[in-house]
Amino acid sequence: MSTGEFDNSATRYPEPTYGHPDYDAPDVIDDLDDGDFTAEHVGLIVPPVEIEASRHLHRLVAGWGMLSDLSFSDLLLYVPLPVQSEAEEKRFLVVNQMRPNTGPTLFLDDVVGRTMSAAQRPAVATAASSGEIVDTVIDSVWLGERIRVTAIPVRFHDQVVAVVASESALSTTRQPGVLEEVYLEAFGRLAKMVSAGQFPFEDEEVLAAGGPRVGDGVILLDQLGKVAFTSPNAISALRRLRISGRIQGASLTELGVETDTTYRAFFTARPAAEEVERNEVCVVIWCIPLLHAGRVDGGLVLLRDISELKMRDRLLISKDATIREIHHRVKNNLQTISSLLRLQGRRLTEPSAKAAIEESVRRIRSIALVHEILSREDGDEVNFSEILRPLVRMVEEGLTSPDRPLSFEMIGESGNLPSPTATSLAVVLTELLQNIVDHAYPPGLLMSEELPKVRIEMLQGAGVLRVDVIDDGVGMSGEADPERRPSLGLSIVTGLVSELEGKISFAPADEQAAAGETRTATGHLRRSGTRVSLTVPVVRGPIATQPPQREAE
Repeated sequence: MSTGEFDNSATRYPEPTYGHPDYDAPDVIDDLDDGDFTAEHVGLIVPPVEIEASRHLHRLVAGWGMLSDLSFSDLLLYVPLPVQSEAEEKRFLVVNQMRPNTGPTLFLDDVVGRTMSAAQRPAVATAASSGEIVDTVIDSVWLGERIRVTAIPVRFHDQVVAVVASESALSTTRQPGVLEEVYLEAFGRLAKMVSAGQFPFEDEEVLAAGGPRVGDGVILLDQLGKVAFTSPNAISALRRLRISGRIQGASLTELGVETDTTYRAFFTARPAAEEVERNEVCVVIWCIPLLHAGRVDGGLVLLRDISELKMRDRLLISKDATIREIHHRVKNNLQTISSLLRLQGRRLTEPSAKAAIEESVRRIRSIALVHEILSREDGDEVNFSEILRPLVRMVEEGLTSPDRPLSFEMIGESGNLPSPTATSLAVVLTELLQNIVDHAYPPGLLMSEELPKVRIEMLQGAGVLRVDVIDDGVGMSGEADPERRPSLGLSIVTGLVSELEGKISFAPADEQAAAGETRTATGHLRRSGTRVSLTVPVVRGPIATQPPQREAE
């Protein structure tokens, strides 16, 4: 059979090409969610797939590397395109592709996004319409050689939702041997399960990256769970587990492998996986039951020696634990220094000296808070919102008195920050909050039963964290302007912000009050207050040069 190959004039769907100038593409779907298979895996707008069928295709693609390896061929996933009339030729869109690890690939370039007509892939069209597996050979004009195509209908709830095609060049077909025959037999059995809607399994948990592949080791089990075939790599994995003697004809349990994986897979008719460790050797075992007429009549076991990966994991865990212990000890040392300073402060009689000691204690405690959070987290980043809450609580406990209460409100999320940035920012906010308590509400400013409010707004975007500290106090005027009369606290703030390559600005919180309006429309007293705006880059580079817009803007 001679036919054309991939339509080089075809463009990415849904542009009305494909040799049909009058083809009306379906409406573009704007609200594709994470569950949409084709949007996530292909980045194309294709005919919408029912959500449950989409999840079925998700599971198929997650594990079809095994099918590609067993068949020594490329796998292409075809989805039928809608037609306007019965007279229009049926076309199929390639929405995913898998290359084998056990043989050469047929396609050196990606073919995802290309379309095929029924004449170009008659086996795919026949499988889609009949629901049966079709095996044929075609002459590829594009590739210049003969191609074997095995089209497998993907059935879900008695409906064919896609077609998987196994495509390989006859010129590169491996010489048949025992291993090749067993692999192709296993592929054929799994293909029948795909066609019957039995594979992939609906409630199967997809293995994480690093799961076993066919090249790592294969064991074929008969209907009694006895070993019928073992690949050379599987034998090596078992030998590393100190399994000796004859393997053929025995179950894994009889061989001494301490696992019930095969028993669970046969009993539940669902895949089962387990890690087996012995003498610092760790092998992951994944058993897929092979079904026929709804019954388990065999099993396919994939093995992989992950001893090196396990060792790396242990080293990483040990490293993380060491880093957390360091942060814990730094926190303890800072608390010790803070306690010593407080003891020293109690012996002082000079008010200015006592105030200086108290300020130092607060700064040290703010740094200790960061290390306390880091001692409980993995990695070197911390969610600054988790630091801000105890920081505000510390300010409430240490800087306010019952006769001068303050109401603090935190809005927004900061996201994760590197520990050096979080440490500096904690000290900066401590100084700003202390400045509010000391200067924003002088005696006689507040009316009886009036509760002053301090608001902290956080917003991260475009690689920048923006923090606004807003109070409704007396505001800035003349000698009270912090930029004209910098204190030690403000010097610390500007120095740390400069080190972070950030910016700080002071402005009235209420522009109308700053312009002279002293009353609101309802007659309430209006104060200008102060807004301190911080912008700190959390991603160094050009992206962090512009601060994000506030939500109100």
